[in-house]
Amino acid sequence: MKPEYDFEGARANPYAKKLRKPVTMNLDIDVIDYFKSESARTGVPYQTLINLYLAQCAEEGKHLTFS
Repeated sequence: MKPEYDFEGARANPYAKKLRKPVTMNLDIDVIDYFKSESARTGVPYQTLINLYLAQCAEEGKHLTFS
């Protein structure tokens, strides 16, 4: 191993913006069941589907409406 490395010309990490952070959430059972059924239909893990949906909401700037 070298005693020192030069990273002057190194590229930025292209995945830095896609880092994930584990969180604990309390979700209604029917919500989990919905995403699990979508998971079975699409073959995409249900947690990934939830993340994709929430990312889409954030990207589109959706706001909640309370009845």
